[in-house]
Amino acid sequence: MERRRSLPDILAGGVFVLIGGAFVAGSLGYELGTPLRMGPGAFPLLVGAIVAALGLAVVVKGLVAGEVVAFGPVPWRAVTVIVLAILFFGFTVRGLGFIPASAVTALLTTLASRRVRPLTAVAVTAGLTAAGTLIFVVGLQLRIPLWGPWLGF
Repeated sequence: MERRRSLPDILAGGVFVLIGGAFVAGSLGYELGTPLRMGPGAFPLLVGAIVAALGLAVVVKGLVAGEVVAFGPVPWRAVTVIVLAILFFGFTVRGLGFIPASAVTALLTTLASRRVRPLTAVAVTAGLTAAGTLIFVVGLQLRIPLWGPWLGF
């Protein structure tokens, strides 16, 4: 039986290797520190190496034990909405504040799918906004205002 290569696995793994490699390369510009006193470059180095290693494993799987899988149509609506939502967050988080910017971003990305119902989208938005606020603002203590100056707060 002839083994076939899986182009989607090879491409996806290659993207992960590139992203992980970029994080590793970027982290080398910062101090790494020691295992007990990690510097600012240690975490991105570790995460980048893990992402690159997983990507390499996916590439090998695609080369060795691939399946014949054809690409389907590209969901351009979802791709466009998600990219616009991320750009919206980046450009408005300081002006609107973390809660409104993340809520709008979560709502837009949830509505990128045509199968999501409005009530589900609102519930997911509330959950993601609460989780993001707890993780980033409360837990990690990022200095991002919850409500921004554009809203008069």
